[in-house]
Amino acid sequence: MRPPRQLPLMGLLFFSLIPSQLCQICKVNKTDFRCLEPLINMMLKANYTKGIQNANVLLTLRLVGIKNQSLEQQLSQQIKEDINSKEMELTSGQLALGILALGACENPDEEFIHGDHLVSKLGDKFQAEIQNMETHDGNPLTNYYQLSLALLALCLFNGSYSITSVTYYFTPENKNYYFEDQFSVDTGAMAVLALTCVQRNKTQRKMEASTEDKINNYTATLAKKIQSEGKQGLFGNIFSTGEAMQALFVSSDYYKSKTNCQETLRTVFYNISQNAFSLPIAAAQILPALMGKTYLDVTNTSCSHNPATLNISVKYSVRINQTSHTEVTVRKGSVFLDVMKAAQEKNETLFRFTVEETSWGPYVTSVQGIRASSSDRTYWQLLSNGQPLSQGAGSYVVQNGDNLEILFFPPPTSSPALQSGAERSSCPLLRALIVNSQIHPCPGLHEPV
Repeated sequence: MRPPRQLPLMGLLFFSLIPSQLCQICKVNKTDFRCLEPLINMMLKANYTKGIQNANVLLTLRLVGIKNQSLEQQLSQQIKEDINSKEMELTSGQLALGILALGACENPDEEFIHGDHLVSKLGDKFQAEIQNMETHDGNPLTNYYQLSLALLALCLFNGSYSITSVTYYFTPENKNYYFEDQFSVDTGAMAVLALTCVQRNKTQRKMEASTEDKINNYTATLAKKIQSEGKQGLFGNIFSTGEAMQALFVSSDYYKSKTNCQETLRTVFYNISQNAFSLPIAAAQILPALMGKTYLDVTNTSCSHNPATLNISVKYSVRINQTSHTEVTVRKGSVFLDVMKAAQEKNETLFRFTVEETSWGPYVTSVQGIRASSSDRTYWQLLSNGQPLSQGAGSYVVQNGDNLEILFFPPPTSSPALQSGAERSSCPLLRALIVNSQIHPCPGLHEPV
């Protein structure tokens, strides 16, 4: 296990004084997605090169309904290539994670799973783990986290496993749940998810009542052990808390208490603000629980159709002599510049633009090839719902249903001498600075640098 990262007491006290900045429930609702933006942005913008090791990310993207087709295709292809080239080298847990990611939420990758008989191959690897425990003092080839992950994938995708082996080796007293006498929260959590799946499949597996009772007792005991490791809302440490939350969702009444939910979220979101989840895999492990999802949802037909969507729709127009308009879909939390990029992808002729980075942020310098000019005193103005913006293109966060415009000012047919940007501007500071040939950001205006 990773060493615990405790929340400083002063930080927790300070954070509790600003409830308006907190997400108030365990499952993040529509108005609270801002809390997740740092995780989502980091996952979407990261550089992925490690194939099967990034299966966590693909699994989470699909499970919680974050749509990014190019990234999804990239991760899917990398995972498939790793499975094809390193099949014999992959551990049971690695192959299981690949199956979960590729098979999540009914997508075309399921053909690859079936065509390459991946579930059957995972069953062989799982059996090899069991055989090693039988001959090496109860020790698996890998560890119990991977063993539990393999059991979960086999259960969800109708693979082969022995109920007798499960009831014998997954007892909560097994030494493999511990690392140097410390209970491993993430290992216990993954076992709870796997055992819950096995219990839910009791009819298909023709499970005896006594066996079902044993498994129910296992999950209840493991859930209590997870709860006993709780401190200031975390379970084990910040990195094991996401999977611990999933386990408690399906096996415990712990989160029926609003106080418990608030304590966990207060601590988790404080850690997000402190950049604790600086790696995509760390973000991928915490995000499903925050969205009210568990790995047991992987095979649900509507698992990616989250009612609290992460996408919003806005209208965007370019006004020069004529008006060109379109409607685009962007992620919640996007800025004006993201809308411009999305429009440009739809129609580069009508919505192409250029920007320059300055110490004040990105400035729009041209749209449709028409450049702003300080000598002609022309500029680009941003509007939302008919009102000039008080922030720039890289700062203004758009809202669902916004009517966004970018306006060339003054129009090209107007005389710069009679209708200069300075004269038409409602910003006195801008008028003064243009007269003195200085550059300064004025709300909603974009001058050339």
